[in-house]
Amino acid sequence: MAQSIDVQQHPSVSVHINEITLDHPWQWVAAGWRDFKNIPVLSAIYGSIFFVASLLLTMLVFSSGSFFLVPPLTAGFFLVAPILCVFLYDASRKLGEGESVSFADTCKTCQKNPFNLVVMGLILMMVLVFWMMIANLIFAIFFSGLTLKFDDFISTLFLSGNSTAFLAAGLISGGIIALLVFTMTVVSIPMLIDRDINAFDAIAASYNAVLKNPRPMMLWAAIIVMFMVIGILSFYLSFIISMPVIGYATWHAYRDLVAVE
Repeated sequence: MAQSIDVQQHPSVSVHINEITLDHPWQWVAAGWRDFKNIPVLSAIYGSIFFVASLLLTMLVFSSGSFFLVPPLTAGFFLVAPILCVFLYDASRKLGEGESVSFADTCKTCQKNPFNLVVMGLILMMVLVFWMMIANLIFAIFFSGLTLKFDDFISTLFLSGNSTAFLAAGLISGGIIALLVFTMTVVSIPMLIDRDINAFDAIAASYNAVLKNPRPMMLWAAIIVMFMVIGILSFYLSFIISMPVIGYATWHAYRDLVAVE
């Protein structure tokens, strides 16, 4: 039986964080896949929204001639994805409680704790803006005064003499920011639609969930990154399945990590 750790973040808020094992992240993926199969049409609709939105955004960036923004924007998707999956969390919650699930019902998710969901969304948007500033700064340091053209885009960024240091700087800085966002959001957003709690207490609970379960949570982060990378390499096509599965799995992660009140 999982042990509970009492985490007192505020005099009126007591959140109990469960200790989990390395088996749990795989169980969450399996549970997410079961939810996908239970509501395949709704899952495919949401997955298709992620696919089409990602594709259209990429095409828009390329058509504007700002194709050099594609790598940082793609990485930035990792940062805002947790708030974009809020409807999937609610669908998984309804399935777990034996309720019927419809597209119209899940669209009402934001009516639950709307103020704190907006606060969380603004925080993630600020992190995204900060990341874009860092990414542009790194580009300016290594390729100062260089105007990229589409024909030499790949060779300049990935095959030139500066590419190794440029990629290392980008991966390290992006990885640190992504880890920060993961720590902030791993259970906080599902908690906001499940409990009457403010955004900062939810973030504190999320931080403690990672702190008390570092190895399982790093495995869970690696699994999420794996699904994201596969999605990008498939030109977002696999998002039709992987995004709903990750969203549902995140709800099950919240249920295992945070003790029921």
